[in-house]
Amino acid sequence: MKRNDWKKRTDVVYSTNPGFEYKYQNSHQGKTLPANQQDLRIWLDSKNRSGKVVTLIKDFIGTEDDLVTLARTLKTKCGTGGAAKDGEIIIQGNHRDKILAILLEMGYKAKKAGG
Repeated sequence: MKRNDWKKRTDVVYSTNPGFEYKYQNSHQGKTLPANQQDLRIWLDSKNRSGKVVTLIKDFIGTEDDLVTLARTLKTKCGTGGAAKDGEIIIQGNHRDKILAILLEMGYKAKKAGG
C-alpha cells in the first residue's frame, strides 16, 4: 500500500502488538460494474510531474484487467501515452474534453472535476 494509506485503515488506530497487520477497506470490487453504472471523474494534474500536464480518470470500480483495457482504448483514441495504476488512468497531456466525449460515447457516466 501507499505510504499515505491511513484513510483506508479500519477499526484500529494504533496497536503495540508487533505482529499486528491493519485491515484495509477494499476499494476495488471483484467484478466490474457496467459502463452505465460507472461514475468517472476526469482531472487535470501537474503536481510532481515537472510541470507536465496529465489527464487523470478516477473512480473506476472493477478489476485491474478492465482498467488496463479501458486505459489502452483511451490512449489509442487520444494518440498518446499513459498508464493504468493505483486504480486510476493517467493519460499524458491535456485531453480532458476528448476523453469526456469518448467515455460518454462508450456509455460511461463521466464528469470534469477539479479546476
